[in-house]
Amino acid sequence: MSWAERDLRHIWHPCSQMKDYEDMPPIVIERGEGVNLYDTEGKRYLDVISSWWCNLLGHCNERIGEAVKRQIDRLEHVIFCNFSHKPAIILCEKLARILPRGLSRFHFTDNGSSAVEAAMKMSFQYHFQTGSTGRRRFMALTGAYHGETMGALSACGCGDYSDIYKPILTDVIRVEGPDCYRCKYGLSRDSCSGECFEAAEAAFEKHGREVCAFLVEPILQGAAGMRIYPPVYLKKLKKACEAYNILLIADEIATGFGRTGKMFACSHAGITPDIMCISKGLTGGYMPMAAVAVTERIYDAFYADFGEGRAFLHSHTYSGNPLACAAACEVIDIMEEDGILEKAAEKASFFNGLLNDLLSGLSHVGEIRSAGLINAVELVKDKKTGEPFPKELRLGREIYKKALEKGVMLKPLGDVIYFNPPLVIGYGDMEFAAGVCAECVKEITE
Repeated sequence: MSWAERDLRHIWHPCSQMKDYEDMPPIVIERGEGVNLYDTEGKRYLDVISSWWCNLLGHCNERIGEAVKRQIDRLEHVIFCNFSHKPAIILCEKLARILPRGLSRFHFTDNGSSAVEAAMKMSFQYHFQTGSTGRRRFMALTGAYHGETMGALSACGCGDYSDIYKPILTDVIRVEGPDCYRCKYGLSRDSCSGECFEAAEAAFEKHGREVCAFLVEPILQGAAGMRIYPPVYLKKLKKACEAYNILLIADEIATGFGRTGKMFACSHAGITPDIMCISKGLTGGYMPMAAVAVTERIYDAFYADFGEGRAFLHSHTYSGNPLACAAACEVIDIMEEDGILEKAAEKASFFNGLLNDLLSGLSHVGEIRSAGLINAVELVKDKKTGEPFPKELRLGREIYKKALEKGVMLKPLGDVIYFNPPLVIGYGDMEFAAGVCAECVKEITE
């Protein structure tokens, strides 16, 4: 019996219709090296999606691996209530230095969804403890993705994930989000003034006094199809939140640690959110870990004598895990010492130019958009109108299958083919990935 057959006897894979595995069995990976993965037969796959966006500095990075090995011989885990350890302390000092100015307190969870959940609870409790007891609702954009625990899922605007659960989800106020490719104002993301923010303005005016927090993916809405919007929208959102005393929760789980060209996406707009959620690249893909960063103002609302009942009673068994903290510390050190962001910026310009040269002229490529090394190729039925292909054709999946045959992991979001590679990807690998993408798009769509 093959490894794939043994897998399918027991494993229920995430984000999958398991029946699809009948014609596309799971690929069993034996090892990783840099930007490459190798299956049990020795075939190479170029991992241009960073294994769900978390692998920041390459698979089996020697420095991160050694940091974890050193830590595992000292302390593997300790309860984080009334106890602490050096890696967590050092990590928080490093994060306070690189995060947007003012985010200085950190609450650890063990995954991105849990970080969003904690942030939502914090925002409600903050208002409750500062006298705004009527603020019990949340706002989020259409197309938003914030995780799959119950509160986080409520904030999601991607129906495929949340529609079936609506009867048991919190009623979140949904604001029409920016879709720059199909801009109703006929403007460009590079030169507009965020005219589409008027939808948010109307929502603030109607609901602003009942809302405790607005959740947003800064600059890039990932699960919505890698939608990229201009910093001016984020600036307007921050200003509106301040005017209505609504906390701004920046979900930087996918966008943090250099993914969009800056260390954090909020920096494109020069804003500091009230609360920021980070994960994925935090540990370079080595260990499950997330953190909620808050300002002193938020923290102070919970600081009181025990009898006042103001503590944030939210915990995870593996909060502040020493192994994950050691990995995260090494990630930050590597990024700073090796000039990773500066090198990635040069690669980003090259990669986007390469993709435009190879793909922009194809008859079913509607838009190629980019932020840092993230690039998204949106396939459409009609290039002039932006009309999408029928969903049931699953063209993105067909391209994905074809690309795997050629050795590139191009897992799509619907009919959006995207690249979100490790920041250490080389120029030759970018050329190979772009070439395979162009070949597969031509073969499937034309």
